[in-house]
Amino acid sequence: MNTSTKDEIKGTVHEVKGKVKETAGKVTNNPNLQSEGNVEKNTGKVQKKVGQIEKVFEK
Repeated sequence: MNTSTKDEIKGTVHEVKGKVKETAGKVTNNPNLQSEGNVEKNTGKVQKKVGQIEKVFEK
């Protein structure tokens, strides 16, 4: 498996985990968990984009 594909997969996983944490933070009225989820979600988006950019340069 290429590094770019791994980055995309890891990014998607972080995005999903972040969304779950963010939602849990909203439901439990926990702003720390909500912001932690938001950060993880955004980190996942960035990692996913890095994987997509790496794919372009591999060709």
